Amino acid sequence: MDYIFTLKYQLSANDDDLDGIVERLGAGGCDDALIGVGQAGRIAMEFTREAASAGEALISALSDVKRLLPEAKLIEAAPDFVGLSDVAEVMGMTRQNIRKLMVKHSASFPPPVHEGSAAVWHLADVLAWLKAKGAYQIAPGVAEVAATAKQVNLARSAPQLEPALQRQMRALLA
Repeated sequence: MDYIFTLKYQLSANDDDLDGIVERLGAGGCDDALIGVGQAGRIAMEFTREAASAGEALISALSDVKRLLPEAKLIEAAPDFVGLSDVAEVMGMTRQNIRKLMVKHSASFPPPVHEGSAAVWHLADVLAWLKAKGAYQIAPGVAEVAATAKQVNLARSAPQLEPALQRQMRALLA
């Protein structure tokens, strides 16, 4: 099955030859990615990778990029962090319909990971909630990719916590 996902990286100061980077990625196994270099010091790759699972697809892409750009730092695996408009686009619905569902089912709708003028959710959480409702069609592979991207982002962030705080947080959030 083909899995579609995006990996966003911060490039090192040594990675300043963007044309060379794009060529290296294409020749080194990332020829299944559409590469964007529009933001200075950043690179985004939208992969359409064939694999037995979303986990296998993301891990192989992460491995390829690490091998080819060893100093680059992963910023985000997507699709993961989304607003209601993003959820609506994935589901083929309007933002207003998703918002109505959120308001009507406020007790069970997944809590956002950030709440403010623009709330942000993990796409996997919202898709799991919609699937549990039973009346919504989710395209094959989308929920699996979203769940895997969420795990990649959580794993990327976890080492930033100091060990003592990490133990306390696990105890408090369990």
